[in-house]
Order: sequence, then structure tokens, then C-alpha cells
Amino acid sequence: MSEHDEPSGTRPGPRSGTGVWFIGARGSVATTAVTGCAAVAAGLCPPTGMVTETEPFAYARLPALRSLVFGGHDTVDWSLPKRAEALAEQGVLPHGLTRAVAGELAAADAEIRAGGPVAGDSRTDEELITAFAADIADFARRSHVARTVVVNVASTEPTPAEDAARLPASSLYAAAALRAGCAYVNFTPSAGVHHHALAETARTAAVPYAGRDGKTGQTLLRAVLAPMFRQRALDVRAWSGTNLLGGGDGAALADPAAAAAKNAGKNRVLTDNLGSLPQGEVHIDDVPALGEWKTAWDHIAFEGFLGARMVLQTTWQGCDSALAAPLVLDLVRLVARAHEAGIAGPLPELGFFFKDPDGGSSALGEQYDALLALAARLAEER
Repeated sequence: MSEHDEPSGTRPGPRSGTGVWFIGARGSVATTAVTGCAAVAAGLCPPTGMVTETEPFAYARLPALRSLVFGGHDTVDWSLPKRAEALAEQGVLPHGLTRAVAGELAAADAEIRAGGPVAGDSRTDEELITAFAADIADFARRSHVARTVVVNVASTEPTPAEDAARLPASSLYAAAALRAGCAYVNFTPSAGVHHHALAETARTAAVPYAGRDGKTGQTLLRAVLAPMFRQRALDVRAWSGTNLLGGGDGAALADPAAAAAKNAGKNRVLTDNLGSLPQGEVHIDDVPALGEWKTAWDHIAFEGFLGARMVLQTTWQGCDSALAAPLVLDLVRLVARAHEAGIAGPLPELGFFFKDPDGGSSALGEQYDALLALAARLAEER
């Protein structure tokens, strides 16, 4: 009998807790989320950056952080504890914290399964979806969780061609999540559940889903500043940006096709809030020496009264993993609670967290109001 099998002749207790199944489970965001969840639940660190730990969400009946159980898929074989140690060396995680939560990291690592497709994988799309769904279902059975949220935090994929013969990996995982009856969150710009081949499956699924592409830095500022210009009747003539980043994101976004998928969400915020897309582009440069840290710079040329030409420049320097992880935990708690309340389909009320949300406003203030309305609804639902 394996360590995961249930002894014969025994019955498991009532299901409780919430499963979190990460796609890209050994990446920086997932590792930071697992570490941070354990640290906050144990009172070792404050919940800085977690929206769901603020007062407006106190009565929304969200799952407790200590009730979250982690697992996932990945195509790499380094261990989660080793990944956490590497992040601590780069200053993403506090020194000593990885030792304090070593048990939680090891438990999550034991629940990570081989993902795909990888080079030489001859399985069909259907075979891959079936295998991934079985992994998720087995995790839920072993963990005795009441429900599971599948969260895509893997590297960005290029936008798939309309006539592509195969589904992209993100959509294979999304299809597996829906088949396993799990709620789904796409924190990346990849297609996921939004692939046209999954449209009918998503429409009829009895689970909530949300996405896509987490809004953590440069686009967060754009979502604040763009409405300001429009509300003050200032004419934005050009909006250009540059991102310097390293780590896995830097390597993935060095592919122009992947960078184009990423920039689509950044541009949507400007188009939605300004009424049209101004001149200018966002350039993404891979700088491996930066590791997990990045710098995002924007140059905004605008025109004021009597044609006066002015410029606003912003610089954002931060760590994407540390910005993303608390939002991922927020989303898990909100989507799990929505699933418990019987809510299904897209959740535009979660647009506050995304560059390319499922409908609703792209202005941060309006998105926050919609999020608060969802919290109030969850507080009332049984």
C-alpha cells in the first residue's frame, strides 16, 4: 500500500478544506504562494498584499488559509523546498522562513505530478486531458477536500493559431479542470479556458472560472492612470513602456509571440479606458541578471488646455512573485467560495485582479466596487 492509499475497512471523515492545484507548481509564483500561505496561517508573517484579509471580506465566509491543501502539475523535477531556498537567496522570501515551513513545502511537493506535453510525448489531446483530470481527482480524493481550484501560473504561451491541430498546454489543463469538476483560475495570458475549442464545455460547466493574466505591476498603474486622464479630459497622445525582467518570465517572454500575448492585456486596459489605443508599444527585455526582480517604465505623452504638451513618466521596480502570490491566494479563496455558493461560469467581478478580465470595467476603482459587491453576495449566500 502506498503512503497515499486509504487503509481497507476504514471510511474517510467528512470532506473539508480546499484543494489548490497549480499548473506550474514548482515555479516562482506557486512556490511563493505555498510558502506565504503557510507563513501567514502560522502567524509568522502578516498578510500584506492579500485583499481578502481586509475588513470588507471578513464576512464573506472564505476558506481559511490553514484549510488550503496544495498540489499541482509541472514539467520540471526540482523540489519545491529547493525552489524556495533559491527564492530566499534572491531576496524574494525572508531568510529562515523556508526552514520554518519546511513541512508544508514538502507536503505540497509530494502532491506534484508530471505535466506535459513534453518532447517525445505521443499522447493525444484527449489522452492528456484524461490523465490530467485523473491526477486532479486523485489529489482531491487523497486530500479529502470539499472542492479544488485549479490555478494556471505556468509560463506564458504564444497565442495559438486558429487552425492549430492541437490544443495548447494551458487549454489541456483547463479542459482537465472542468472535466474534474473544479473551479479554474488563469493567472497567465495563455488561452486556457478561453480557447474556442473549449467554448461549449466552459458554457455548460457547473463551476466558476476567472481570468486572465494577473495584474501586478505596470498594468495595475495603467488601470489607475488611464481613467484619470479620461476623467480630466486630457488627451493622451502616446503611451510607451519597457519591461526589464529575468527569471522564468524573462526567458519565456523573450519569445516575440509570447510577448505579444502578454501585451494584449496591457493594451486592453488603455483601449477600454481611453476609448482608443494611443501610439506607442511595450517592449519586454530578458535580463537574466535581474533574476526574480523587474523594472517597468512608462512614458505618457499627453495634451492639455490650449494644446500644452506634457509628459508623465512612471517607474515600477518590484518582484512579480511577491506581488502575484497574495493575489493568487485571494483568487483561490474567492473562487472556492463562489463554487460553494453554487455560482458557475465566468466571474467578471474578479476583474480587479486581471489585465484581461471576463467582462466588466477595466478601471481599477470600478473593478474594486464590483469585487466588494461580490464579497457582499458571498456573505449572504449559504
